[in-house]
Amino acid sequence: MSCYFRHMDEIFKELNIEVTKENKKDIDIALHKITRVEYKNCPDAWKRVKEIVRGSDENEKKKLISSIEKELKKV
Repeated sequence: MSCYFRHMDEIFKELNIEVTKENKKDIDIALHKITRVEYKNCPDAWKRVKEIVRGSDENEKKKLISSIEKELKKV
């Protein structure tokens, strides 16, 4: 679970999210939902997140960040 979190430090900092033992699973579930990848399929979720984060489309990255923020407000 959440094997890709260490690569997302900048996004979590931008959202002012501190990943803890208590919220890690909720964040992971939210990221799987956003990327439309079945929960616990870490490699495919990370592949999609990485495409967005490391890609050149800034609008897609902003959309991902906004989606993360919205999903985590529900938790």
